[in-house]
Amino acid sequence: MFQSFDSSSDPSLASPRVAALRAWLAENGIDGFLVPRADEHQGEYVPARAARLKWLTGFSGSAGVALVLADSAVIFVDGRYTLQVRKETDPAIFSYDSLVDNPPAKWIGPNLKSGTRLGFDPWLHTTGEIDTLRAAAKKAGVELVPLETNPVDAVWEDQPAAPVTPVEIQPLAFAGELAKDKLVRLAAAIEADGATHAVLTDPSSIAWAFNIRGNDVPHTPLALGFAILAADGSHQLFMDKAKFSREVEAYLTQLAEPHQPVDFEPAIAALAGKGARIALDPVLAAEKLRMVIEANGGTVVAATDPARIPRATKNSAELEGSRAAHRRDGAAVARMLCWLDSQKPGATDEIRAVKALENFRRQAGEETQMPLRDVSFETISGSGPNGAVIHYRVSHATNRKLGDGELFLLDSGAQYQDGTTDITRTVPIGRPTEEMRRRYTLVLKGMIGISILRFPAGTRGADIDAIARMALWAHGLDYAHGTGHGVGSYLAVHEGPQRIAKTGMEKLREGMILSNEPGYYKEGAYGIRLENLIVVEKAVEIEGGDIAMHSFETLTLAPFDRRMIVSDLLSPDERSWLDAYHARVLAEIGPMVDGEALAWLEQACALLG
Repeated sequence: MFQSFDSSSDPSLASPRVAALRAWLAENGIDGFLVPRADEHQGEYVPARAARLKWLTGFSGSAGVALVLADSAVIFVDGRYTLQVRKETDPAIFSYDSLVDNPPAKWIGPNLKSGTRLGFDPWLHTTGEIDTLRAAAKKAGVELVPLETNPVDAVWEDQPAAPVTPVEIQPLAFAGELAKDKLVRLAAAIEADGATHAVLTDPSSIAWAFNIRGNDVPHTPLALGFAILAADGSHQLFMDKAKFSREVEAYLTQLAEPHQPVDFEPAIAALAGKGARIALDPVLAAEKLRMVIEANGGTVVAATDPARIPRATKNSAELEGSRAAHRRDGAAVARMLCWLDSQKPGATDEIRAVKALENFRRQAGEETQMPLRDVSFETISGSGPNGAVIHYRVSHATNRKLGDGELFLLDSGAQYQDGTTDITRTVPIGRPTEEMRRRYTLVLKGMIGISILRFPAGTRGADIDAIARMALWAHGLDYAHGTGHGVGSYLAVHEGPQRIAKTGMEKLREGMILSNEPGYYKEGAYGIRLENLIVVEKAVEIEGGDIAMHSFETLTLAPFDRRMIVSDLLSPDERSWLDAYHARVLAEIGPMVDGEALAWLEQACALLG
């Protein structure tokens, strides 16, 4: 499932599809319909069958929602996609709004008439989303209508089938804890929440809890399904058994009672009918589940997915796997950057760069007997103005040569069985301008600021996000995305709940892996982003201090481009960190490369001077 370069977003297809949707809505007495970028599991990556927003609108980003009315339609996206959405969709059909500043719950009040019947698929919206929407709808006199049939599915004639790919067992050497022991911990957490059962709707939680992986969605090793965990240990797993080998089925049967997906809703109804208290995570669980529980006499307990924090706080085996994956990945990135430096301006292009990096990752995997399983997301390979599109995806239609005097932004990651990686480096093609160098250095200062930070227990991502922006803010600059997201252990490259952002409300705990990726984007000209993965270290006492402080260990190992650094803008502490980091990169990656790549790495990791 490596990256393809087919630009399947065709804005011209939206007109007949939106017309068909509107006809269905009119026939069924519905005035409008919400089309989220989500499936029943609320994951970032969805199977082809669930890519309803892309099919209807052409927008291929990982976050967004469309609201289609009889005579208008609007797409809501966040700051990462403000440029992309306009390129991929038809402005004659859609207007655009902010998913952050003016989401549907805010938009409907000023824009919908009282009495409007707004439909939604209750499988595709969380209970928390619907609570917010319902309150806004009531205030506006709008009727929020859950639909039994998704109207997009009703008009999508060639909708793909649900994926059925093999499930594999994640070895204990990489998982670090037996699934049966994890399930005991989760059962205790369910009881502590005052529930008899908890529904796991997030396939990442199921993968972690049962120590399994799959291949049902792009770039994330997930097996789609649901689980009902019980405080008394009588767990149930709902997953297509066609995905199971005999070994996998025998393994899973020891942990839970396996069922087909079609049995999931009846099982929820049956438990509710017996008076069960069923925990649903308001951020993850579909509104449909609450409807079924309440309709059958059960009680919904609003509680965080019990696997979410344990999954996010990596154990020693998972951290060792991540360190090994990053050494391997660093060797591949070093070879790639060496190769890129050997190319004359205009001699290569964005797609060729992606393919070269994938080949170097395969080579590194073969050398270490840990094969590259997949990329962890579609590589962002942006030359010149394409680099200013925050979540740019190169295609044959958009592919650019790496031109003289431009910047090249390369944001990529890999999935190895022992760890997930995500790294961004920005390099000059030819001679960079002084503005480019100064703004690169401001971004680097922000990244170093996070890297050297000490912080007390209880600190949230929102509390430290500004540190990455301070140098940019001082020059009237900023970036329209968060500073960091959580990262899984051979799981989702974007893992919650931890993040470094204005909205990052989760406490940063020992063992949590996050990205550290400030940036700067000049529309129509260039983009700069620098990214390392970091892990929260155990809080330790500081000599002369009063309280223990956490810090970050940097996992990613690859040099920053010294040609882009204005050293006078760096403080002594920042220069010291950079020199120490480059020394470490050379010490850990140097033995894994040779020849031209080693010579290049030695020069790239030289003291700043």
